[in-house]
Amino acid sequence: MKTSTDRILTTHVGSLPRTPELVKLLVQRDQHKPYDREALAAEAAKTVQHVVNKQLEAGLDIINDGEAPRVGFSTYVTERMTGFGGEGHRKPTLDTIKFPEYAAFAAKQIAVGDEVARVWNPPMAVEAVHYDDSLAGITEDLDFFETSLQNAARQPEETFFTAASPGIIATTLLLSPENPDYRTDRDYVFGIAAELKKEYEQIVARGHILQLDAPDLAMERVIQFGDQSLETFIESVKLHIEALNFAIADIPAEKVRLHLCWGNWQGPHQDDVSLDILPYIYEAKVGALSIPLANPRHQHETEAFRKYAPPADMVIIPGVIDVTTNYLEHPEVVAKRILEVVDAVGDPTRVIAGCDCGLATFASYEFVASDVAWAKLQALSEGAAIASQRIFG
Repeated sequence: MKTSTDRILTTHVGSLPRTPELVKLLVQRDQHKPYDREALAAEAAKTVQHVVNKQLEAGLDIINDGEAPRVGFSTYVTERMTGFGGEGHRKPTLDTIKFPEYAAFAAKQIAVGDEVARVWNPPMAVEAVHYDDSLAGITEDLDFFETSLQNAARQPEETFFTAASPGIIATTLLLSPENPDYRTDRDYVFGIAAELKKEYEQIVARGHILQLDAPDLAMERVIQFGDQSLETFIESVKLHIEALNFAIADIPAEKVRLHLCWGNWQGPHQDDVSLDILPYIYEAKVGALSIPLANPRHQHETEAFRKYAPPADMVIIPGVIDVTTNYLEHPEVVAKRILEVVDAVGDPTRVIAGCDCGLATFASYEFVASDVAWAKLQALSEGAAIASQRIFG
């Protein structure tokens, strides 16, 4: 894993804006409606090339495929694994329960019906899940990305590729109470981990840093565990990290980075769990940790790294760009946020500047306009350059 040895490197979290044409095709596939397979593959390849070019134009150092070929950062696994079916129903967030007027307001901001991916009503695990042994889905996505890199004007410092964590799958694609193969949540999350292990190892074998997307480690406090005790939530965090470590046991820690978040919706977030959970998170056998710190609810939590020092070999990737607002961060603001994290961590070589979360976590589900999103990544690079000058001279 690259580190900021003579300047602050830049990256982002994963998803980037897709074209309207690609969104339409992805949603059609997700909803099991007729769609043109060749057109989807062509549009996906074109979009991946576009997002690779745009990341490089913005000056980012560590880039990915923007998750363009996937309908969502987590629900994509239903297209690669058998065992899912029917329709689950995720609990509402505490934000929407406590602020009903906000809930109605937020509902107007996203597409509905046939225009949106299944975010809150995805399939459930109705039997044992099994990954397609051909690994065709992940192989095709990696091929698109690597072809785009070959065609790019320059090469990045490093590449990463995202994959859903076992825990976010278990809390998003719920376990059906009638599933005959998993008697407990533990059985289910480890069953998922055993299958996702194939995808994880394929990503690393192709030369990319594996990023595990695990919002369950913070976000589920206000969804799945919103009506339960903090202690019960912490037990789930421990279980999910245990399953995560099982899935990456054969991958060197420096080849893996972990992203957790509180959910990237534009809402109050008044019940978000604090970063007092960091000691539990540090049990993950990963080389880097990505955490949102740009949004107004969590900017103050930079200080958590002073209270809970990261393991000596762990890099911190703070979010210094908010992905839920169309305000464009001034580069000086970005630099200030980076410098605050460097001061808290105590070592600039262990800090890589990033974003709070993905900019398009699901097809048709995003809050930032595409042109603003690219401008935000440019501001990230410019802010990192300012911070680098002040740190390294």
